[in-house]
Amino acid sequence: IKDLLGGNADRYGLAILDISNPEKPRYAEHRGSYRQNVGSVGKLLVALGLFQALADAWPDDLAKRAQVLKETQVTADEFSHWDHHKIRVFDVAAQKFTRRKMKDGDQGSLWEYLDWALSASANSAAAMSMREAMLLRQYGKDYPPPAEEIRRFFEETPRQALTALFEQTFFEPVIRNGLDLEQLRQGSFFTRTGKHKVPGGGNSYGTARELVKYALRMEQGRLVDEYSSRQIKRLLYMTERRIRYASSPALRDSAVYFKSGSLYSCREEPDFKCGKYMGNKINYMNSLAIIENNTDGRRLDYIVALISNVLRVNSAVDHQTLGTRIHRLMERAHPVPEPDAKATAESVVHP
Repeated sequence: IKDLLGGNADRYGLAILDISNPEKPRYAEHRGSYRQNVGSVGKLLVALGLFQALADAWPDDLAKRAQVLKETQVTADEFSHWDHHKIRVFDVAAQKFTRRKMKDGDQGSLWEYLDWALSASANSAAAMSMREAMLLRQYGKDYPPPAEEIRRFFEETPRQALTALFEQTFFEPVIRNGLDLEQLRQGSFFTRTGKHKVPGGGNSYGTARELVKYALRMEQGRLVDEYSSRQIKRLLYMTERRIRYASSPALRDSAVYFKSGSLYSCREEPDFKCGKYMGNKINYMNSLAIIENNTDGRRLDYIVALISNVLRVNSAVDHQTLGTRIHRLMERAHPVPEPDAKATAESVVHP
């Protein structure tokens, strides 16, 4: 695994769990406990907090949980300010599909907001989903409260109490689900206005090891419960454009469940043009992927968490390249089974 990273190995954290044979899992890591801000990968914890609050409100009523996700209408307000990511909007009446930034007054189901937050990685949608998770935690079975009550709650509740509710909503589920808060934490809202209205609980960060652990517990049905694990995994399935690690050509025929996040910054430097995903001050790129492939009788199932801070390189392409190299490594570890000579002979029809 370390050899795949080349001369910049000390700028990566990488963890791989091979569960192609569930009876004999294999695990490898390099700097698995290396910690940095994982950007939009932290939206996984938004989903965890919301589904935990949903399960706590209706522990034995899956139909009610599904109803709340599908029928609760969320209206974008100042919590969504602002974001450069575009959301996918389909006008049913006009039969028109558009991509655009979220605007105040945009409506969608709670399920749609989660989809916008995870598949489109919209910070606006993530912040609105965080608002809803906190409301679910606060009001329980009385969720969703009327719009007037939502405004009153966030305007009149003391800031210290809002911080405590934030930590109860997004920190406590991490611990309850067997994860390490010192290795995986989303410490604030994803929008500037969200951060202003609700003081968070400190820094945000993650490690490759703990991200793989998150995905493993999801695969086991132990992320909140089996229902929640399945719904979160559905939200991670890449049905449209694949980016970064998931865009590797080697994964074209694989199912990919994926979340990525980046954070980069630049400073003046002679003879170097800093740009998107090519920071020379910081250049964080983070990917979590579950790969499933069944080709020619060979089953590949593995989880990869890759975090990096390699300066002055296009980290999106870097992760794509590593996605290919890791997949080829998995293929070599699990060669296509040789055809059974006896079975092949018996299947031949003689005149």
